Amino acid sequence: METAATAASAAPAAVIVAIDGPSGTGKSSTSKAVAAQLGLSYLDTGAQYRAITWWMVNNNIDLTDPTAIAAVAGKAEIVSGTDPSAPTITVDGVDVAAPIRTTEVTSKVSAVSAVPEVRARITELQRSIAASAEQGIVVEGRDIGTTVLPDADLKIFLTASPEARAARRSGELKGADVKATQEALIKRDAADSSRKTSPLAKAGDAVEVDTSELTLQQVIECVVTLIGEKRAAK
Repeated sequence: METAATAASAAPAAVIVAIDGPSGTGKSSTSKAVAAQLGLSYLDTGAQYRAITWWMVNNNIDLTDPTAIAAVAGKAEIVSGTDPSAPTITVDGVDVAAPIRTTEVTSKVSAVSAVPEVRARITELQRSIAASAEQGIVVEGRDIGTTVLPDADLKIFLTASPEARAARRSGELKGADVKATQEALIKRDAADSSRKTSPLAKAGDAVEVDTSELTLQQVIECVVTLIGEKRAAK
């Protein structure tokens, strides 16, 4: 007869996985698929920064003024659903999954997310979500392995050439100009990598995976293998 102890030992070890990297490297698609395949929770941290940016745009906050942004950093109630097959995000009870992906929000999210008070607020939210994920979680973003979850069991940094990233992102945006998309990605990389608070950076102990020449399925298999190795070692 199976006891609680043997059942617990048979269950895979809970793992916290941090996946970082710039836009267009396949972070979201990979993270969601891996979490779903392994029965883990999933968190898109970029969506949270988009959500707070959407709230500020809607409330006519002056986004050229970091002091104005900092003053309202704690006002919006952001709730992230962590089911990888149907991730949700609401702001003050409103479903914002679609509106946070608009060009207007995309163009302003770097300015908002560079403000230390915003990062402190969202980082705290992200840590509490990760801590409450009983089976483990895949958290994707730009500063997860370096700042948000420096003690994550596994850190992965996805990279890809600017050309590959632009092609993917313009494909997602249905007919967007690839050259313009590439320029926008490079501009955002520069903003995110150079900000003083929690810049986009690869953690020293992260495994780097270049996805330029890989299919999504190959990237997923690579990450699943890395997690399997980490679980076996726990």
